[in-house]
Amino acid sequence: MPPRSLSVLVIDENTVRSAIIEAGLREAGYGKVHVVQDVNGIAQRIAEIEPDVIVIDLENPNRDMLESMFNLSRAVRRPIAMFVDQSDAGAIEAAVDAGVSAYVVDGLRQERVKPIVDMAISRFNAYSRMARELEEARSELENRKLIERAKGILMRSRGVSEEEAYALLRRAAMNQNRKISEIAQSLILASGLIEE
Repeated sequence: MPPRSLSVLVIDENTVRSAIIEAGLREAGYGKVHVVQDVNGIAQRIAEIEPDVIVIDLENPNRDMLESMFNLSRAVRRPIAMFVDQSDAGAIEAAVDAGVSAYVVDGLRQERVKPIVDMAISRFNAYSRMARELEEARSELENRKLIERAKGILMRSRGVSEEEAYALLRRAAMNQNRKISEIAQSLILASGLIEE
């Protein structure tokens, strides 16, 4: 997506530093840059602006401020680049856990803003893709377990082979225009009710 079409929210209480970030973004071609300098009610401002990317500059944050921003990062599900002047290993680890896409210590310079925002977007997209694939794999595994259990029920109750049990499930799914896993779930549920 070209930078001009992306909306970027800059959160920075320091007007000088926020001006550096804004200038770096505008020089890089970002046309929709919103700067917020009061962090009170920031979740509401994010909901109103609906930015594609968030850049947070905390200068010298205390532990409470970092934790507050990390909680925000977990909630918004957007690429986040965070600049701080000082940090420690614990804060870096917490930033990663919170889903901060780029955590930059002592690196706020106008010419660095664009590559860091680009990296944050790329990391966020890669992480989102992996999370989606992981969720699909989990769902597929759960479906396979359901189908295996349903096949076992049919094999015991009807005295059929595994292939025949699968064919019965498949036929029922086609006839009812449903997924095999849905048929398997219904069969397992019904079997449980009968056995009670």
